Amino acid sequence: MRPLPAPAALAVVVVGGLGSAAQGVVNAELGERAGDPVLGAVVNNLGGSLLVLLGLVALPSMRAGLAALRGSGLPWWAYLGGLGGAAIVVIGPFVVPALGVAVFTIAQVAGGSLGGLAVDRVGLAATGRLSLTGPRVVGALLGIAAVALAQLGQPVGDLAVGLVLLSVVGGLAVALQSALNGRVAAAVGPAAGLAVNFAVSTSAIAGVAALAGVLATRPTWPAQWWLYVGGLFGVGIVLALLVGVRAAGVLRTGLALVAGQLGGALLLDVALPGGAGVRLPVLAGAALTGVAVLVAGVRRRAPVRVAPEDEPAPDGRLVG
Repeated sequence: MRPLPAPAALAVVVVGGLGSAAQGVVNAELGERAGDPVLGAVVNNLGGSLLVLLGLVALPSMRAGLAALRGSGLPWWAYLGGLGGAAIVVIGPFVVPALGVAVFTIAQVAGGSLGGLAVDRVGLAATGRLSLTGPRVVGALLGIAAVALAQLGQPVGDLAVGLVLLSVVGGLAVALQSALNGRVAAAVGPAAGLAVNFAVSTSAIAGVAALAGVLATRPTWPAQWWLYVGGLFGVGIVLALLVGVRAAGVLRTGLALVAGQLGGALLLDVALPGGAGVRLPVLAGAALTGVAVLVAGVRRRAPVRVAPEDEPAPDGRLVG
């Protein structure tokens, strides 16, 4: 299947970012009511894995994609993209109480932007190598500035250097996740890439939860059905990232996701009872992130060489 044109693919990613904002609210609420924030992540990934299994049963193309993995020639590390998603899900609940949401979000986006520049430069994703041009660097910096702007007025916790760096590492892990999942999807199709992501990420999160003793507790599960739809959002987000990375690279895909997340946060603030309403910093941050996506996509023009006077032309005649 051919990749979508970059504008269309990035629009899909923005929609995925809207879903990501809703997923964050759902998972956080579920974790709080169940008694442990990690439980929200466990339920989220189990729900996503269940949807993937249903897809395997219903879609022959998905089964064919998984069967093609054996002959794809991909290196073993290409299948580890799901660890990036698991990393940020595990890091968040431990870091946010200390740093606050604002600092964690800025550090994560900074890590994701730097990681996007790096993996695009080395050609880790299926798009191949993308040069480290001025517009791409400026786009990454604008994305970080946009998130910082959107977090104005939010409470700031203890600025522990170690936790900030850990948040940056979480952002780097997400960039690696996008690149590796995109590599698998380009080889055997997005459905297989989705399945590999959830198999790896769910296993990793379940392992961490078991080691932390979370699964040994007796949580109080709330009755509201909508608290358990995080996995559905997760499937949509991963598919959107697969579409975006293949068409536009990791950096621009990450920035488009952030734009969608800020837009989604704005909508949730307006729609949810007790929401903060329209927050101008978030609105400005979302707009600036959109600008960052556009700037990062500016291509450097090849220089036009003008032959100096009396220089031989290709046919041997003198020019001038």
